[in-house]
Amino acid sequence: MTPRYSVALITGASSGIGSELARILAREGTKVALVARRKPLLDSLATEIREAGGTALSIPCDVRERMPVHAAVAETSRELGPIDLLIANAAVGHVIPADEFDAALFEDTIRTNLFGAAYLVEAALPSMFERHAGHIVGVSSLAAYLGFPMTYAYCASKSGLNAFLEGLRAEIADSGIKVTTVCPGFVRTPMTAKNTGAMPFLLEADEAARRILRAVRAGRRVYNFPWPMAALMRLVRILPGAIVDGAVRNARSFE
Repeated sequence: MTPRYSVALITGASSGIGSELARILAREGTKVALVARRKPLLDSLATEIREAGGTALSIPCDVRERMPVHAAVAETSRELGPIDLLIANAAVGHVIPADEFDAALFEDTIRTNLFGAAYLVEAALPSMFERHAGHIVGVSSLAAYLGFPMTYAYCASKSGLNAFLEGLRAEIADSGIKVTTVCPGFVRTPMTAKNTGAMPFLLEADEAARRILRAVRAGRRVYNFPWPMAALMRLVRILPGAIVDGAVRNARSFE
């Protein structure tokens, strides 16, 4: 079977949605570059993929830093070939209570979740323009559509990612390059493991990854899922402000 994508680079690939995306793509024959900070987990995943007959490149990298991200893109292109699927998935979700507000944690969230995606696009986009081909995918969140108490840094970062990708998609619509924004609800990952509140419509990471790739292959511009949670978020956004405040006061975000 000829793979839909020849080379994919995935950030946040050491666990959760990122690692599941890598496994699925590798099984289909896509060569995958695995990018994240945790080298032992990356190496373990790369070994697993190779033993199953796939091709994987492990690249330890902190996406908060611009030049290492550029170096990761360059290494991928050099070792595996031109990147035709770029997945900005790396994310953190700090809990920041208002009475202990820490702007350093807020900045760390924005640098990882938003700047990390921007650095990735900056590094990969010139080659895509030259080839008039490529697909950029940003893994955002339904939390982008509403600010939740204590996790508003995460919500802000994902809202910013949505706006960034929306504007980019409109500008390069005629270039041959596709841009997809995916906004999952609650997914069982190491990040959500610390959540103590209810997580309705919780998905396993492998199911979330399968849904994401179906949307990407279909060329979806924006994919919000699962639909009951996405519908609930749309409803909440049109309610009066006082009701919204009360509804989210004790809620958890989708981090």
